[in-house]
Amino acid sequence: MIYHVNGSAAPGGDGTREKPFQTITEAAAVAAPGDEVLVAPGIYREYVDPAHAGEPERRIVYRSEKKGKAVITGAEPVKNWTPVEGTVWKATIPNGLFGGYNPYTTLVAGDWFDASFLAHTGEVYLNDKSLYEAASLEQVLRPQVYRASWDPDFSVYTWYAEQQDGCTVLYANFQGADPNRESVEINVRRNCFYPSREGVGYITLSGFTVCRAATQWAPPTAYQEGMVGPHWSKGWIIEDCEIFQSKCSGISLGKYLQPENDNKWMKKKFKDGTQTERDAICQAQREGWTKERIGSHIIRRCEIHDCGQTGIVGHLGGAFSLIEDNHIHHINNKQNLAGAEIGGIKMHAAIDVIIRRNHFHHCTRGLWLDWQAQGTRVTQNIFHHNALPFDHLMCEEGMTGIGDDIFVEVSHGPTLIDHNLLLSERSVKLPTQGVALVHNLIAGAFTAVGRGVDNGSKTKKSPRYTPYHVPHRTEIAGFMTILHGDMRFYNNIFVQQPIRAFMRQQMDTPDEWDDYNVLTGTWPYNGYMTEEEWAAEFEGYCGMGSAPSDRYYIPLPVWAAGNCYYNGAKAWEKEKDAYADTEHEIQLSVEQREDGWFLKTNLYGCLPVENKGMISTEVLGEAFEPEQKYEQPDGAPIVFNQDFFGRHRSVTPTAGPFEGIESEKIKIWPR
Repeated sequence: MIYHVNGSAAPGGDGTREKPFQTITEAAAVAAPGDEVLVAPGIYREYVDPAHAGEPERRIVYRSEKKGKAVITGAEPVKNWTPVEGTVWKATIPNGLFGGYNPYTTLVAGDWFDASFLAHTGEVYLNDKSLYEAASLEQVLRPQVYRASWDPDFSVYTWYAEQQDGCTVLYANFQGADPNRESVEINVRRNCFYPSREGVGYITLSGFTVCRAATQWAPPTAYQEGMVGPHWSKGWIIEDCEIFQSKCSGISLGKYLQPENDNKWMKKKFKDGTQTERDAICQAQREGWTKERIGSHIIRRCEIHDCGQTGIVGHLGGAFSLIEDNHIHHINNKQNLAGAEIGGIKMHAAIDVIIRRNHFHHCTRGLWLDWQAQGTRVTQNIFHHNALPFDHLMCEEGMTGIGDDIFVEVSHGPTLIDHNLLLSERSVKLPTQGVALVHNLIAGAFTAVGRGVDNGSKTKKSPRYTPYHVPHRTEIAGFMTILHGDMRFYNNIFVQQPIRAFMRQQMDTPDEWDDYNVLTGTWPYNGYMTEEEWAAEFEGYCGMGSAPSDRYYIPLPVWAAGNCYYNGAKAWEKEKDAYADTEHEIQLSVEQREDGWFLKTNLYGCLPVENKGMISTEVLGEAFEPEQKYEQPDGAPIVFNQDFFGRHRSVTPTAGPFEGIESEKIKIWPR
């Protein structure tokens, strides 16, 4: 059955084309498996809470009649502004508007949130841009440029909220704009399209614009909410949507509520965060986190931007999912939130998740795979400008810890990164093991190699023991700390880019996370063993009764072959066939034009004719700890015989992501 919704319709409709429902909520209360909810263009200021789940072969589909024209928003317009002083105005909002959740009394808080930031879940918007929250009325009356912002000029547009006589009083500095004439809105609702209960699966959300919800911080040890999301269920499809301006996360594929273990680290403090996260994972497994019940979602062809914490977040609930063909950009650019859960995508336990053909740019971090990136494949993506835009953010604001394309943290793998463009000045942060990089174009550094896996104790050892799983399942097979190594580099191209003056000055500065390293190449693995050297450590060892040895705790070996190095990029010292070009100066840049995004480079006139050969699952072997091959989620082998665009490769393929390129301008987005 098709239910029709039209916000301009008269109340009391029955969902037919002739008498459509006025709200999506009315349709969501009755839509059953196999039904479609068709929504006419308009602005729908409501929280849609789907009452019923679909079924694997009979989904419930919510579809915008015209792509992007049906808007679900968590905001309400405000027109009762009165002048206060200068360019500052005041509006009084009765708290009855907010129901049981007032975003202007609810602070952003949770595990791994930087509590030095005072932020409410509410926002004030002027002509579709969110203003900056101030800590006092004085800071609204006399605002200062917030130099941590990526858009500092707009940071003097500020707001402040206080409570008076059962009302929320908002003060805002509109810098000369008349808020009663311009478009001014405030966050009112916590979510936009999100089931209030678990298990509402097999729903499709197609073609909507979804924006401006007062979402809460979403760490892996808490209930993870988003503006949109499946809330601990299976089989959602979110497609062709524009999702933007969530206070914290746009889409959540994340964890359900564990009442006794929700932000436990922040509340009780006696167990460290790593231990509470291990507890959360084990509890979830006891309570039904299985491949049959949870995950297997699809997010495709969406534009996700201007969210405060993440574009997509997820712990446990996103396993076995597909994230493809999305445009993810400008995440956390206001810098009004901070903590260890920020990125274009931030996923824990991305088991058998495929992240392909996405475009990440202008995020404080593009993709963060934290813990259990087992069977995860990152392929055919474009990453660029995921770096701090101003030198003063590093030298004055001390924000060196952010700004990279991909961060893989304390995972045992296998994690496969292939056929990507990694063009930011720091390409991959690697305090981890069990990663294979194949056929990538890499213009930035590898950082945090051999470090970053401890819990930060002052004098005691504090290794982080993280889980690994039965291959292609959620069941935990064991826990182990990170030994480092177990890395594979095949048929990549490394191009050293010009180094900012500030970074060049600081490159020798000691730093726990290696944040000042912007030197491209596999050289950070100098000192690591080959497979033969590592295996020799175990020769003659007969187990119990042998002399004490460190052999089980030394770094694991590294493999590298077929890589090409340009502009002074440096190879791992034991890579025997590294191709180092000292003759050509390679230029790389990404340009946006009216007809798309282009890679401009002279690289493809300077590559060797033949390379190492075809890479496959058998060549890559298996990740050490889970003893799992670099393979498809169904266990089938991979042969890397298709390039970035899906074109068939020759038997002796070209290094890097492209095969058979002759032009110096390559259209990379949209495909």
